[in-house]
Amino acid sequence: MIRHYIKKDRKILEIDALQPASWLNIQPPFNHEELTSLSTNLSIPLDFLTDSLDIDERSRYEREDDIVLIVINTPVINEKGNESEAIYITAPIGIILTEENIITITSVENPIIQKFLDNRVKHFDPRDHKMFVLLLFEQTVFRFLDCLKKLNLKRNLIEQELYNSSRNKELQELLRIEKSMVYFVNSLSSNELLKMKMKRTDLLKIREMEQHMDLFEDIIIDNSQALEMSNVYTNILSGTMEAYASIVSNNLNFFIQRLTIITIILMLPTLIASMFGMNVKVPFADNQYTFYFILVASLILGMLLIWFLRRRKII
Repeated sequence: MIRHYIKKDRKILEIDALQPASWLNIQPPFNHEELTSLSTNLSIPLDFLTDSLDIDERSRYEREDDIVLIVINTPVINEKGNESEAIYITAPIGIILTEENIITITSVENPIIQKFLDNRVKHFDPRDHKMFVLLLFEQTVFRFLDCLKKLNLKRNLIEQELYNSSRNKELQELLRIEKSMVYFVNSLSSNELLKMKMKRTDLLKIREMEQHMDLFEDIIIDNSQALEMSNVYTNILSGTMEAYASIVSNNLNFFIQRLTIITIILMLPTLIASMFGMNVKVPFADNQYTFYFILVASLILGMLLIWFLRRRKII
């Protein structure tokens, strides 16, 4: 789906055809022929369009003549919904800057792009390409921070349930959160390197623009904060899972110990009863009180064994 937008009277308006200072947004569904035609009409390298559709594409920028491609990874909800998959994954947004227009392309429906389409981003104007790129970076960091807070809240709730539960469901949820954190750490690290390189090379040519430069530096700081948060949450999650595994193992050992002690206590009375229950001649076999003798003797031996184990502090 290829759509063209402009901003007029503080509203985002869709137009029928591309015109100067407009924004072209590409998101599913679309086909390869449409991308090929667009590449030919706008003299854009086809790789700039197709590379941004690779879900594993790293954050980077590339320049060819006067056309610049910037790829940045953003968090999206995993649509697979599989219990063994991560809750969030990361997908790239391709930002293509030409002399007259700005183009964004994604392989999935991205909530960050939707926020711009809904006109919920202040100071957004497709005519200002440099600010548009910075605002995309800013909204990406905000999206990461929001997702991190949601994952941490979910982790806290699951951790509370783990104290009273030993089901696999909670552990599976923690594993899904941990996978999401791995995606976030890798993507935030890649995004940070991209932004630092863009700042060093002044790719957007904003070094002399104080407002833009201040915003860019704030974005880099926020990205570093998000990366630090994701690392902290990942360490906490790993520690929680290791501690829970130790608790489960300790509880299992305690349960097995109790069963072993019960087996030992019942072993001696069972031995006496089995000896008198065999089809052989044994002492007191003809006595009418033999059953009571066996019962009392079994109870006494059991109590003596319990006393011995308690004295040894085994139970």
